[in-house]
Amino acid sequence: MSVPPYQRIADQIRHRIATGELQPGHRVPSARAITREWGVALATATKVLAVLQQDGVVTVVPGIGTIVANIDGALANTAASNSETTNAAASRASARRSEGELTRDKIVRKAVEIADAEGMNEVSMRRIAAELGAATMSLYRYVPSKDDLILHMIDIVMGEDNFPPERPAGWRAQLELAARLQWRLFHRHPWLAPVLSLTRPQLAPNALQHTEWILGAFDDEDLDMLTRMLIHITMFSFVRGIATAFEPEQEAQRETGLTEDEWMQTQEQAFHDFVSAGHLKRFFEFTKNVDFDFDLDKLFEFGLGRMLDGLAAFLAHGKP
Repeated sequence: MSVPPYQRIADQIRHRIATGELQPGHRVPSARAITREWGVALATATKVLAVLQQDGVVTVVPGIGTIVANIDGALANTAASNSETTNAAASRASARRSEGELTRDKIVRKAVEIADAEGMNEVSMRRIAAELGAATMSLYRYVPSKDDLILHMIDIVMGEDNFPPERPAGWRAQLELAARLQWRLFHRHPWLAPVLSLTRPQLAPNALQHTEWILGAFDDEDLDMLTRMLIHITMFSFVRGIATAFEPEQEAQRETGLTEDEWMQTQEQAFHDFVSAGHLKRFFEFTKNVDFDFDLDKLFEFGLGRMLDGLAAFLAHGKP
């Protein structure tokens, strides 16, 4: 009986682990890398990773991806020597058990785990089902669509950090608290900012608590609700706007293996040659005299302070 493609690829990755080519803590090929290297469909690639994870050969680490688990070569070799029939029977038994234990919360949390580790593009019903050892169609009984899944993902992570029961004194302290809370959530979940819609806001209860908090920050001010809402949207747009850089930066690090600083170093000579050509005099002067890096936390802090200063001036002199 021929070995199915997913099993053949899984065996080859196990061999790399057994021979030391991939060692504990090393990243194994992602689903997309598997599709490129072996020329298989994404569904097959995700099944490869699911089989390796079920066997305990690899594990998923949020923010990093799928890595070789801390196991000895004997376990990897033993897993590789299992027959197709045994693996298929075990997979079917595992799927039956998992389907009996499925809940919406379990599905959504697995989706968040995948998105945190590998990006939102890797989240699919098929991938989640493979990770949970369940049939893909069984997930739709709990989560009817991808949009519904994203809504619940937003809700669950937006509820991780709660607002305090007692508000700090003054609107500025309350807005600053909300902005920093959102920034932490965006930092923790790089996929979150891009999926939150500004023009078609998702009705996630925990996300709406942020709106409620900002509207309530001006209860001691003579400020109408429309202006309060405009302030909320402006503040949210600022925080979310900078935070949308988190996911592409995470993806770039996964693809290149370089941090932001390391990548900038590779571009340093070409950048210097470009700006020193004489066409960008002020920019050249800036790069020559200012030690600057694209630190998102610094950009957030600077922008938040200036935005709150502007609101203070508006409330003092320009409010309707």
